[in-house]
Amino acid sequence: QVQLVESGGGLVQAGGSLRLSCAVSGSIFSIARMGWYRQAAGKQRELVTDITTGGITNYADSVRGRFTISRNNAKNTVYLQMKSLKPEDTAVYYCKAKIAIDSRRVYYMDYWGQGTQVTVSS
Repeated sequence: QVQLVESGGGLVQAGGSLRLSCAVSGSIFSIARMGWYRQAAGKQRELVTDITTGGITNYADSVRGRFTISRNNAKNTVYLQMKSLKPEDTAVYYCKAKIAIDSRRVYYMDYWGQGTQVTVSS
């Protein structure tokens, strides 16, 4: 059973920093793109940033220059370093990964973490 476990959320003042982690566990064959999404109260879930296996990154305009995504392929873990946080960054942050579990039939599916709350106070 594949699990994505996030950690690192919490309450921080505006201008502060947080680092989120998401570790993939279980029986897997390969992980492709990994990313972070967020969902603020009353809003749709949106892409924050993602990263390919080779390290190519993509950022939403609202976080570019403040957030940095990285991954450790040996540990099946993706990170999100958040700096200069703003109240509008307050949301539940979700990790997503495209994972293939069977080497005999390589087919990637999306797996999600349970989410971690990030609250930025003004």
